[in-house]
Amino acid sequence: MAEARSAPTVGQMVLGMRLRALREKAGVSYDQAAKALHVNQTTVRRMEKAEVGLKIPYVEKLLQTYRVEREEIDAFLALAEEANRPGWWHRFRDVLPEWFSLYVSLEEAAVRIRAYEPHCVPGLLQTEEYARALLRIGFPTATDQELDRRVALRMERQSLLTKEGAPHLWAVIDETVLRRPVGGPEVMRRQIDHLIDSLERPNVTLQVITLTSGPHPGMFGPFQLFRFAIPELPDIVYSESLTGAGYIDQRADVATYLEALDRMCTQATPVHHTEAYLGAIRKEL
Repeated sequence: MAEARSAPTVGQMVLGMRLRALREKAGVSYDQAAKALHVNQTTVRRMEKAEVGLKIPYVEKLLQTYRVEREEIDAFLALAEEANRPGWWHRFRDVLPEWFSLYVSLEEAAVRIRAYEPHCVPGLLQTEEYARALLRIGFPTATDQELDRRVALRMERQSLLTKEGAPHLWAVIDETVLRRPVGGPEVMRRQIDHLIDSLERPNVTLQVITLTSGPHPGMFGPFQLFRFAIPELPDIVYSESLTGAGYIDQRADVATYLEALDRMCTQATPVHHTEAYLGAIRKEL
């Protein structure tokens, strides 16, 4: 059997989709592919869904069965080797929940990230002291060492916004995010200063839904939508709960979230007013 693991990398997800496309193009059934590997059909299906790791000998045998040219096989195997390498976040596996490791992988590969946050500043825009105060509440039994590790993970994620080819982050937050005193007034003032500084980046867009704007489509909870430059990879929505998370990629469902985001953006403060609005709230703290 292929080896199971906690969460796939984006590379493994894409290659799984390509394996399925090559199998279908070759007219090979699941049963025929499984016989070529001397495994059951479930293993082949799970490889295509990136539910198990991509064992290189298995991948090579499948590609041969699908009558793929040798040069293309070699290129595919090189991609599989790269996809199987753990991402930088693997160093934080001691404090990274299994259900969140896929999130970090998607975040790293996205070209556009759209987010709605009703409770706290989005993780990619948090200051270290704000993040520490928030994580201390979220993990009340964590030791100081564990808390340091969680904060370090969140801070390292933020390098995503300054790297070459950085994604565009477009976040919509509720006014309550800015008024909830995480860490106290001084921490909140510095956090708002950081948000204002972040607006200078061309790849960061931030809007605020004010309390006076009334009800809106995102009131059920926070979510993020990832878009990728990879043709095989559809838009994916991430929705989090207290004990886990869900990943949504069905086109109709994703379209519902996208429509909700678009409607919220029309209700929120216009982008060019965000800095002034943040500054006004800061003066009240």
